[in-house]
Amino acid sequence: MTGTFINVGTVLLGTLIGVLIGHRLPDGIQPRVQFGLGMVRLVVGIDNALDWEDTNPIIVMGAVLLGGITGEVIGIERRLAQLGDALQKRFAGEGHSTISEGFVTASLLFCVGPLTVVGSIEDGLTGDYSSLGAKALLDGFASIAFAATLGWGVGLAAVTVLIVQGAISLGAAPLDDILGEGSEALAALTSAGGILIIGISLKLLDLRDVKVGNYLPALLFAPCIVGVVSLF
Repeated sequence: MTGTFINVGTVLLGTLIGVLIGHRLPDGIQPRVQFGLGMVRLVVGIDNALDWEDTNPIIVMGAVLLGGITGEVIGIERRLAQLGDALQKRFAGEGHSTISEGFVTASLLFCVGPLTVVGSIEDGLTGDYSSLGAKALLDGFASIAFAATLGWGVGLAAVTVLIVQGAISLGAAPLDDILGEGSEALAALTSAGGILIIGISLKLLDLRDVKVGNYLPALLFAPCIVGVVSLF
């Protein structure tokens, strides 16, 4: 889990730097940083989403739709927001704060994407944390930008990173058989993840609050549907 620990460290360090410099930035700089991240993430999301060329696009669409319905029934986004609000109330009182938004947005951004899965599997199986090291660097810079705008709530996403990536690394052996590099299941998961990243970018660009958290089950449905289809 070396890569995961490095990733947690970069998120915390990036948050610290962002909090220290954020209040010193002119008001017009902060939204420019947020919109810049949104545009970059939009490109990344589209690039990942196009991996459906290596699988059946209908599988990806079905996974996203089923994931959204399941997440809405479970209320994933609502529960994440409640957790963020509880943390916000605990540490910032009843006044205006962005702790909840920072926690939820950063948690989704840092844990949705192919590097999270592939890197964690590599780290767990072989101890090779180079992929997670690259992700850690990207997440660190993103943490600086987010924390400058949304505050130290971004650092709470380090706990999410630890839990998600740690769980994947510890369960890497069976996951490698299903989500090994070049597999159709990984392509479907990557594409579904790319669509979710597009949803995050829309929120960062203040275009639409897609409630991406409710679509997280799509990341489970995508490889599962590939497995079911392969039986026939």
